[in-house]
Amino acid sequence: MKFHLRRLLLGNPVRTEFAHEARLPILLALPIFAADALSSVSYASETILRQLRLLSIHPEQWRVALPISIAIVALILMVVVSYRQVIYAYPRGGGSYAVARENLGLSMGLVAASALLVDYVLTVAVSIADCVAQSFSALGTLGISIDVLKPSKVIVCVLAVLLIMMVNLRGTKESGVAFAGPSYGFIAVIITLIIVGVIRLRTAGTPLEQIATPLIPSDPKSVDWIILLRGFASGCAALTGIEAVSDGVTAFKKPEARNAVLTLAILGGFLAFMFIGVSYLAVGFNIGPSETETVISQIAKASFGTAMPGGIMYYAVQLFTALILFLAANTAFAGFPRLGSVLAEDGYLPRQLATLGDRLAYNNGIIFLGLVAIGFLIAFHGEAHALLPLYTVGVFIAFTLAQAGMVVRGLRTSPRPWPGIMVNGLGCIVTLVVLIVVTVSKFIVYDPPLFAGRWFTLYEGAWMALMLMAVVIWLFVSISKHYKVTDAQLAVMPTETNHPIRHTVIVLVPTRIHRGIVTAINYARSISPDALAVHISFDRSHHGRLREAWELHGGDMPLIVLDSPYRSLVAPLMAYLDAAETVRDDDIITVVLPEFVPAKWWHHFLHNASGWLLRIKLHYRPDIVLTSVRYYLDG
Repeated sequence: MKFHLRRLLLGNPVRTEFAHEARLPILLALPIFAADALSSVSYASETILRQLRLLSIHPEQWRVALPISIAIVALILMVVVSYRQVIYAYPRGGGSYAVARENLGLSMGLVAASALLVDYVLTVAVSIADCVAQSFSALGTLGISIDVLKPSKVIVCVLAVLLIMMVNLRGTKESGVAFAGPSYGFIAVIITLIIVGVIRLRTAGTPLEQIATPLIPSDPKSVDWIILLRGFASGCAALTGIEAVSDGVTAFKKPEARNAVLTLAILGGFLAFMFIGVSYLAVGFNIGPSETETVISQIAKASFGTAMPGGIMYYAVQLFTALILFLAANTAFAGFPRLGSVLAEDGYLPRQLATLGDRLAYNNGIIFLGLVAIGFLIAFHGEAHALLPLYTVGVFIAFTLAQAGMVVRGLRTSPRPWPGIMVNGLGCIVTLVVLIVVTVSKFIVYDPPLFAGRWFTLYEGAWMALMLMAVVIWLFVSISKHYKVTDAQLAVMPTETNHPIRHTVIVLVPTRIHRGIVTAINYARSISPDALAVHISFDRSHHGRLREAWELHGGDMPLIVLDSPYRSLVAPLMAYLDAAETVRDDDIITVVLPEFVPAKWWHHFLHNASGWLLRIKLHYRPDIVLTSVRYYLDG
């Protein structure tokens, strides 16, 4: 049996009529579409504390992180309600793009789409980078130096992206089965962590194991409303990924909209509880961000300790946190290809992105997303916190436009659904405020102490995310324009009729006549009895031998020899074709290129590749048809 590596890695093809069997039930949809949002539990609270540290707030005042987290939970629930309406209104998928395009106009739709696509790319990069950071934190507790691990960080990140990309190429349902265990395991261990941590705080009031005490800044500042806004804006990273369910409604089992809404509701409930619980424990245990250990790791250490048997739960938290961050990238691999397919069908992305692969997955979108995310990880040295400022801007642009679009849609509906309009309107205002705060506060370039001296701190500003979105929008417009021009030129006009094509056939002949040349000559004669042969001569001493061979094998086909004193194959041929077009009034010139194909791949290096050069030069000649006649050699 022939071994197929592709089949081993990706599985056997699935027939189109079995597409309904690849649809997702809620049990499998949750780990695919909710992993990104749930994974933010591992870094959203830490992001608030990190922001307070960067602003030189005294650690005793870090308790404001808890009311900030409560406000973010209220916003999470508001956005969940808003996207519930989006799902029912747009069951085809497309999320913010579909809402904004229909209700706010094409321009706003493309802005929302660009924000979502950039967000999905950064989701993969941030999630994988933080996954590796969590893993390194756990390894650090085993006595392995972080300095030893750091050089391999980018390599580990790249391998992780390639692995999750390969799993998604096997199909949505298989990826759901593969990732269900880690997702539900993360939910279980975080809920256990919160319960045990709260009990520890209420009974003992101190961490079970010593944790690092946050440093007091040399010039501490007091908390004001600007600092609260910046902390709120930073913590809103917890909302990332909520929109993915609305983008992938078509992946659910019937009834698609209802199942998607239930998945979104479950996601919102788990996210709100776990996020507020982690923030409460971080504040209660007086935990701050560290250069070598994540906040989740410190909370688990304070609640369970690292000594056995409690250490089992500590390592379980680290393991499942790393896994959910790994799976968070899977949310993007589920959402990006589906949004890309909608945009491709509308003519704003290459049409290849709308094509399903042999496993009923959008292979082209999956591969493209993986490669771009790898580029970001390499550029930013696999540092999650360096990527987060870029990450948040696109999320809230999409949120704001989606909710504004739903307000407009509600006002156009009769009777008007005022409760929904009020929720969407309030959500739009809040997310717009967050967007402004994030953009302004992250737009200014600064050099955080954690990343001092690293080149990528020059790109800490949110301007880079906006620039990426602008580039994506320009690509949308350019692609759409190209397709419109192409369709207009390919359209058959009513006055056009079919008529026979007259053409000249030219066979290119090398110095030595072989079986492949004879095959090409016979093929040319079958097309036109007036075919002729052309030889480009570098050395006149070969003319006699060529003429003799031609007398034996060329029959009555005329042979024209063109001298090339500068040993150029292409220039004399191009000049001859120009002259032939001038002299003959035929519609098309057909150039027959004889080629022999070696039996082994490495044999190609032993023969010249003049055929490739001719293909490149003739490809853009609108009046030339190039035909390759191959003769296959045995081993």
